[in-house]
Amino acid sequence: MKLNLKRPIVFFDLETTGVNPTKDRIVEISLLKVFPDEHEEIYTYRINPEMHIPEQSTTFHGIHDADVAGKPTFSDIAPKLASILEGSNKLDIPLLAEEFLRAKVDIDFRKHKFIDVQNIFHKKEQRTLIAAYKFYCDKDLEGAHGAEADIRATYEVLKAQLDRYPDLQNDVDFLSEYTTMKKTADYAGRIGYNEKGQEIFTFGKHNGKLVFDVFKQDLGYYDWMMKGDFPADTKKVLTQIRLRYYDKGLLL
Repeated sequence: MKLNLKRPIVFFDLETTGVNPTKDRIVEISLLKVFPDEHEEIYTYRINPEMHIPEQSTTFHGIHDADVAGKPTFSDIAPKLASILEGSNKLDIPLLAEEFLRAKVDIDFRKHKFIDVQNIFHKKEQRTLIAAYKFYCDKDLEGAHGAEADIRATYEVLKAQLDRYPDLQNDVDFLSEYTTMKKTADYAGRIGYNEKGQEIFTFGKHNGKLVFDVFKQDLGYYDWMMKGDFPADTKKVLTQIRLRYYDKGLLL
């Protein structure tokens, strides 16, 4: 089925040194940009993470330190990546957002819609991407865990899901809402929302409490988080919340 698009959509996949957004780095990124007329552009970059790639990660994606030696850093290509992603709807986020913040490139993912075909698959069939590709497309995924192979498979799977499930609307807004498992204020999910849409902490001793109430009673908690091992995006969101209440005269 052809995707019903009003704007380009970007499928992307990352290979990384690990899964911790605050410490790990991207070693490969592949982006497949599909336009409303079905024209496609694909971009794949090997990236020097400026750190050792752990053997466990290399076992997963097959990329060694020697493979990225001499390659551009993320900061080198961040402006180009931002230009590809901006103005599009797109589908992997916390670690990528951290890389852009470290590169001092301002790109606000919150302005865009996200579709996660894995969540559609899990809601419908409870499998993995390799199994999803076989199930929906009746093909074996060659080069699994390579960024480019994975995004092409993801694109094909999404189209096949739309063909298979009549209740799935061919609409980016619907698919974004359908595949969003839990809305959070930050990409790492440290700050969520209550039933009234107010920001709450989702971890630690203040789990479930309003961020505003915690800041009002224990502003040192803000300082602790800003100095702690939390993603830059989480710290950015916390600061935005604090400044919002400060501007209203509710916090010092």
